[in-house]
Amino acid sequence: MPPAQPFAVVDATHWPYPRWIAHRGAGRLAPENTLAAFRAGHAHGYRMFECDVRLSADGVPFLLHDDVLDRTTDGRGEAAALAWDELSVLDAGAWHSAKFRGERLLSLQALVRFCQIEDCALNVELKPAPGTEYETGRIVARMLEREWGGRLPPLLSSFRVEALRGACAGGPSLPRALLIGSPFPDCLRLAKEQACIALVAGHEHVSPSFVQQVRAEGLALLSYTVNDEAEARRLLQLGLHGLITDCVNCFDPGRQAA
Repeated sequence: MPPAQPFAVVDATHWPYPRWIAHRGAGRLAPENTLAAFRAGHAHGYRMFECDVRLSADGVPFLLHDDVLDRTTDGRGEAAALAWDELSVLDAGAWHSAKFRGERLLSLQALVRFCQIEDCALNVELKPAPGTEYETGRIVARMLEREWGGRLPPLLSSFRVEALRGACAGGPSLPRALLIGSPFPDCLRLAKEQACIALVAGHEHVSPSFVQQVRAEGLALLSYTVNDEAEARRLLQLGLHGLITDCVNCFDPGRQAA
């Protein structure tokens, strides 16, 4: 089913997203990728969020960074082995602090509702379990293309090219970005082959020459995870399109320039 209204045109010269992006909802202020985190990030003025999305055993897109449940929930083992009704009752907040005990894992559908109510933009990082790259991209993109309500479409990103291929098949109207750590010889070619509009690179590897190369290919450039004031100023002076930060209480998300 096509979106109710056409998505806005998004490219490097028509970049409509906020410059500042809250990592996993609220960085470290609340348990990552939970509704509490997105509420906290929103309370600090952020209107664009980064999140990690993968599939449950029964194909439900939900938020979790790791392949395993152990670090951020009271569950154990591979997340992809459990159905959503099993995942949805896990405690995803107590690991962070007692204040968030009982906070649950978040479905992508619930996050979409939050973003629609609060008029927020979203960068969805595809985090497929091994062997599910294409299917994860396809299912997540199809769901977002069908259910996202605003004209500003979610940006889909991944380190895995196969997940971006799946995203293109499932939601061809959604913009995509290739995630990289440091630049490598084929990264620009790979991004263009997947019809990506952007690269998202580790901040310490963003040099003036790399910025020039990305611009020459007509791509936008974002960077993660920017938590230092001097580094943020350097990247803003280089003209980056987006800075993803954990330090949501350190930066003014309304600031658009150095």
